[in-house]
Amino acid sequence: MIKDNQQHFNRLHVCIDALVVTVAYIFAWWLKFSSGILDHEVGVLSFEFYMSALIFIVPGYILLYYAFNLYTPKRVQGRRLELSNIVMANTVGFLIMFSILFIFQSYSDRLGSFSREMLFYFYVINIVAEELVRLLIRRFLRNIRKSGYNLKHILLVGYSKAAEQYIDRIQENPQWGYNVRGILDDNIARGTCYRGVKVIGSIGNLHYILPQNSLDEIAITLGLEEYYKLEKIVSECEKSGVHTKFIPDYGNIIPTRPYTEDLLGLPVINIRYVPLTNTFNALVKRCVDVIGSLVCICVFSPVMLATAIAVKATSDGPLIFRQERVGLHNKPFSMYKFRTMYVQTEEEEKKGWTQKNDPRVTKVGRFLRKTSLDEFPQLFNVLKGDMSLIGPRPERPQYVEKFREEIPRYMIKHQVRPGMTGWAQVNGYRGDTSIRKRIEYDLYYIENWTLGLDVKILFLTVFKGFINKNAY
Repeated sequence: MIKDNQQHFNRLHVCIDALVVTVAYIFAWWLKFSSGILDHEVGVLSFEFYMSALIFIVPGYILLYYAFNLYTPKRVQGRRLELSNIVMANTVGFLIMFSILFIFQSYSDRLGSFSREMLFYFYVINIVAEELVRLLIRRFLRNIRKSGYNLKHILLVGYSKAAEQYIDRIQENPQWGYNVRGILDDNIARGTCYRGVKVIGSIGNLHYILPQNSLDEIAITLGLEEYYKLEKIVSECEKSGVHTKFIPDYGNIIPTRPYTEDLLGLPVINIRYVPLTNTFNALVKRCVDVIGSLVCICVFSPVMLATAIAVKATSDGPLIFRQERVGLHNKPFSMYKFRTMYVQTEEEEKKGWTQKNDPRVTKVGRFLRKTSLDEFPQLFNVLKGDMSLIGPRPERPQYVEKFREEIPRYMIKHQVRPGMTGWAQVNGYRGDTSIRKRIEYDLYYIENWTLGLDVKILFLTVFKGFINKNAY
């Protein structure tokens, strides 16, 4: 029943998208040729010719929306991900249309006269319109689900930490429209309640409950010690035709997103997914680092020159401070900074982190630390390959040894190149802040890396990442 409803909803969604694409296209034509808002231009081609292109544009965009997962259920799909997919689908559509016009313009005078500017207006308008429509759809679905309609009724099999976490997330997100009917478990007393969800019987009752209840899903949330029951439970659920999913109780082992490999029919679950272990991803990121560091060195060379003069003019000692840090694959390297402290012995350097009003910091150094200007020499670390523009910040060897014992999964950060800035830093975890929270953000970045995420971090760094209130 739910599956049929989803299919009906998708058909309606396709019709709405077709209407949105058509309206956005017509509005772009009006804006370009008829509105008078922009520079008035008389179209070389007729209105009818432009509209005839919709025969190809509308189905083409619908196919792109399918390709970019814009018709997947919206219960748990994030708005940011959906917006990203809308932008990518429209960008691909725009590039395809532009390429067709470029390739075939020599064969057809009409295609040569087709307004590229109008296509750009259509690109922008359609992205905005699609996002607004989807926000309205989300709000509509959220409201009817909160009113008790369009719900998915779920039964949990097995009381475990995974079951509690699943219930937590469902109750914190009522817009998903999930209703947990109860839990079956062999080891927990009937009537035991967690956040309003009761244990309603043993797993053996599944044989009687499935035919009697209008369930939409079975979620298997067995504890690790009960996985031997899994095959029998799955077989029982599949006989009933109810959609079944498995929520593994190994969050303490695999805390984030695992991925699987097919080893000649044998599924292999990798403990951790690191996109940058993929050769192509690593090559793309390295190319961006090299080009980006060269551009930044050229653009910021006047700032670095002024900083160098200020450092040398206000205190004795070397211009550049080199400090050993731990990088990719646990290998040490020398990280460069403009010197912000008075010259110290090696033992004094290892005393600890800089504290507020630390007497070791020079007056110019305090300003450089606050504004992150002391970090600019690391662009040469990026160029050398020791670091990346974006990534987890590197630590000194003594702290690595300390944290590897104290903080679970700390060493995973060394599976990628350290960065000049990172996801933790743009979220406020810089300087004298929680190391554990910093590692959480670093792990998220490592396991969810995309080129788009790097671009986002760069923008956030520009707008709010340079000034560091926790830098002393």
